[in-house]
Amino acid sequence: MYHYVRDLKNTRFPKLKALDISLFKEQIKYLKENYTIITMEQLIEAVDDKTDLPNKSVLLTFDDAYIDHYTQVFPILVQNNIQGSFYPPVKAVSEHVMLDVNKVHHILASNASSEQIISEIYKWLDHFRNDYQLESNKFYYSHLAKENRFDTADRIFIKRLLQTGLDESLRQIITSKLFEMFMDISEQTLASELYMNIDQLKVMKRFGMHIGAHGYNHYWLGTLSKEKQEFEIHKSLEFLKLIGSELEKWTMCYPYGSYNKDTLDVLYDKGCKLALTTNVDVVNLNIHKKYEFPRLDTRDIPIHGDISTDHWFNEA
Repeated sequence: MYHYVRDLKNTRFPKLKALDISLFKEQIKYLKENYTIITMEQLIEAVDDKTDLPNKSVLLTFDDAYIDHYTQVFPILVQNNIQGSFYPPVKAVSEHVMLDVNKVHHILASNASSEQIISEIYKWLDHFRNDYQLESNKFYYSHLAKENRFDTADRIFIKRLLQTGLDESLRQIITSKLFEMFMDISEQTLASELYMNIDQLKVMKRFGMHIGAHGYNHYWLGTLSKEKQEFEIHKSLEFLKLIGSELEKWTMCYPYGSYNKDTLDVLYDKGCKLALTTNVDVVNLNIHKKYEFPRLDTRDIPIHGDISTDHWFNEA
């Protein structure tokens, strides 16, 4: 599972949590030496027809349609005769509107400290407390600030509060205020630089890349009503048809890894072949259900091509 992959030192935001392109090349070397890199079509066939996959199979997936996937990743994949599976959020690509999740990522990559950002968040919560019947600042922090394997408690608090912890309209207001305060670039300018466009995705499709569904607004699907989930997935399928993807073999990647039973029902009704979560594990086709395939993050496996194999190699 890949997200930002870029030449970090030569970008506007060298503090962004990203995999440097030089390390991506090294990881590709490691994967080619130790695994068989398969295509999404091979995986679908294995799921549908119970065919065997090569020993130590690995599939590469890329979320969120960042421009780096086209300018940096795509040429490397073509050069190495590797297929990548790419999952674009429709609104970001078709309208070049900055997703809130990416606003938050870039705020966190600014020169502001987590303490400064939280201080400003608290000011806005105080300002809107009566209008939105908000809980106390302490309540939100205690419920949302849960350190994980990649982020501190403060950073997780900022992400979760501005992704799901508040009413959507208030989240958007506060996130935009923080972006304006801490960033030296407009949302419109950054959005125009951050995402791929439709023509670029069509080019990647023609070169054999798999393009799958990732929602319209990049919402946490598991927090939405079934009707809203149907809209998100319907808009994704319309988009896949527009860029020439085969709807007979479409796949889903859940934004943030969020889904529920309604999501699974919608995918089944619309003929989805398989779906990807953010659960950390190696896929076992005899155990994992086809709409709940786990993935390893790029940081879960070695980066350097000449390094010895890790414990995940033994699990595969």
